[in-house]
Amino acid sequence: MGRLPLQVVQIKKQARTDTKMATIAFILLCHKDQEAITAQAERLTAAGDKVSIHFDARAPHSEYDALHRSLEGNPNVAFAKNRVKCGWGEWSLVAATLSAVRTAYETFPEATHFYLLSGDCMPIKSAEYIHNYLDNRTVDIIESFDFFESDWIKTGFRDERLIYRHIFNERTQPKRYYATIRLQQTLGLKRAVPSDLRMMIGSQWWCLRRQSIDKILQFIDQRKGVERFFRTTWIPDETFFQTLVRHLVPEVEIDCRTPTFLMFSDYGMPVTFYNDHFDLLLAQDYLFARKISAEADELKSKLGAVYAETDRPFSISDEGRRLHGFLTGRGRIGQRFAPRFWEKDATIGRERTLMLVTCKKWHVAKRLLDRVGVATNVPAIEFLFDEEATPLPDLGGIEKTLEKRSRHRRAMVRLLFDYYETDRMILCLDPSRLHLLRDFFSDRCETRLLEIDCHYSDDYLQGHARRVGLASDTTTDTNFAALLPSLRNDLTREIEAIRDEKFPEFYRIRENAAPEENASPLANFLGIEHEKALDIARTDYLFAD
Repeated sequence: MGRLPLQVVQIKKQARTDTKMATIAFILLCHKDQEAITAQAERLTAAGDKVSIHFDARAPHSEYDALHRSLEGNPNVAFAKNRVKCGWGEWSLVAATLSAVRTAYETFPEATHFYLLSGDCMPIKSAEYIHNYLDNRTVDIIESFDFFESDWIKTGFRDERLIYRHIFNERTQPKRYYATIRLQQTLGLKRAVPSDLRMMIGSQWWCLRRQSIDKILQFIDQRKGVERFFRTTWIPDETFFQTLVRHLVPEVEIDCRTPTFLMFSDYGMPVTFYNDHFDLLLAQDYLFARKISAEADELKSKLGAVYAETDRPFSISDEGRRLHGFLTGRGRIGQRFAPRFWEKDATIGRERTLMLVTCKKWHVAKRLLDRVGVATNVPAIEFLFDEEATPLPDLGGIEKTLEKRSRHRRAMVRLLFDYYETDRMILCLDPSRLHLLRDFFSDRCETRLLEIDCHYSDDYLQGHARRVGLASDTTTDTNFAALLPSLRNDLTREIEAIRDEKFPEFYRIRENAAPEENASPLANFLGIEHEKALDIARTDYLFAD
């Protein structure tokens, strides 16, 4: 079926008592900002629709409890029965979606459509317009392009997403992630996709009819092997529903597009919308938009008011992507589409938390990041500005050299936040990078610093001297005796210089401290529960040389 512009479905409002209208069950995936999620759910249900919420199990219990209390009196809101710890690129995102879908399917039998949203989506049309639009169409709205033949994937892994098993998460355990891929490549452990499925790919965001949801749920209940296959694919939220809908629904009943407006920069990063995007968003040929900045209070208020309007006409120009390309391609300076990433005053973002770990023993810091990544799913990048070989995604070239990373450091970090679609991230820095610490603490983001205070034995210092070129395998004990005191003093001075800065939110864990003592600063630094921090602090090999 050819694409039908939204503007052709402008019809006069019809009372629900006269004509059966669409009832939408919004599948809401979220992980933070309880107050904003409450407002979003109340807005959507006020228009007569339903909401099924999945709140990431990695979020603090207190936030989930507060969200549950704030909406427990709303009969049109349900919470997913099974909460999942979500990780970017993992099956867990599909599992969370399925959990919320099943809850909505069972709780709201009157729901005719199921619309997947995130916590930072907002409507860009009125509820009346959206209902009329769905009433006039008998299709599922979902991007679904051939996985192997289309050019939907612009950078990074393609076939490897499917033909290899992805056990570890790239963002939290990059070394293990790439090591297992290389091992499978070396051993020739390619696997075949399910033979009767044409693999498809497209945007995560969709709107499906009830009968299609019914077919999907029956299919995965009967074909357990299909779910097992997708569990170890990479970024299955872009392939699972897209493949099954194409397999189960006639092609003439699929509108191959996403109902949610989203854009990506030249560097493959999602574009964030701000207060001055209001007119642009309303003119787009979509129903919702993603992602709205957490700071764009004025934009959210105006869009919320539009959603409640009746008889409002919308003039669709649909020029968003063309206009964005025109303006950013010319290096326009201003707030409309955010500064180009190399601009001097680039910022990481006020709504983000940057957690910095500094330690001269890089292997100790890396072990800590590995444990934290597994325990929290917070993206953790090793010595980004110190090691050329640090595993990094393709960011358009800025990541290629240490010199580029350091020169465009705020832009580099912002791109990583965008790539991982997160508001919390951990980086390692060598204690000698005091100028970088100063710069990050002067940014609008919330910056925290954790010092790992280690004991430096003579053997370690001798090895360090060799690694940095101050000594060689032939250096005599006499020369080492003269060198080590100076080297130890240099390391002490680096740490003292950091402490003298008196950075806010500065924390320290010590090699000589008991795990119970280190747990408190770890919990405060990471913003996690004390028990989880204690488990990390008890890692028995953490400080081993």
